[in-house]
Amino acid sequence: MSVIKTVEELEALYGTPGETSLAKELDHLIPEYAAFIEASPFVTLATCGPEGLDCSPRGDLAGFVRIHDERTLMMPDRRGNNRADSLKNIIRDGRVGLLFLVPGSGTTLRVNGCAHITTDADLCASFAVEGKPARSVTVVAVDAVYFQCARAIHRSDLWNPDKHADPKSLPTPGQILAVTSKARIDGEAYDREWPQRARASMW
Repeated sequence: MSVIKTVEELEALYGTPGETSLAKELDHLIPEYAAFIEASPFVTLATCGPEGLDCSPRGDLAGFVRIHDERTLMMPDRRGNNRADSLKNIIRDGRVGLLFLVPGSGTTLRVNGCAHITTDADLCASFAVEGKPARSVTVVAVDAVYFQCARAIHRSDLWNPDKHADPKSLPTPGQILAVTSKARIDGEAYDREWPQRARASMW
């Protein structure tokens, strides 16, 4: 196997980026980029820390990531599994990467920046859904923002419902937990109880 070990070898293989690949990157939000953030109900959050890397899904009502100004984003944190891997990383290394998806659109939006976490009561309350405030808010100072062309979305046919997997063809979370816990966790009970638990703890 031939391993590429230098940037020069990589550039010899791929060439250099064209003008459009560079011109799209800014250090602040413009209305055209803001439109994608405001329409997006789903973003992946990439972080790094002493234990390594993490990439976590974040989903909420469309526009849940708030544009405070052209260089600042605010993202509420909701109830989850309490691992808080992303938040722990942000406390120790604030660098973050965001990838916004908009259902039906091939274009995605990428934001790189530096983040911190706040529990300011008024700010958390301003993100309340069904009367439940955010547990915390991640504030991102934007360093770079640019759109990603639609090739990956088109290649994957991501939004085509005819290509969606049948959930019954995949292992359930309970089945996975039964294996990874070596049967300490009752997988059938987990799957049976999860819908009600999720409804009670969505926000």
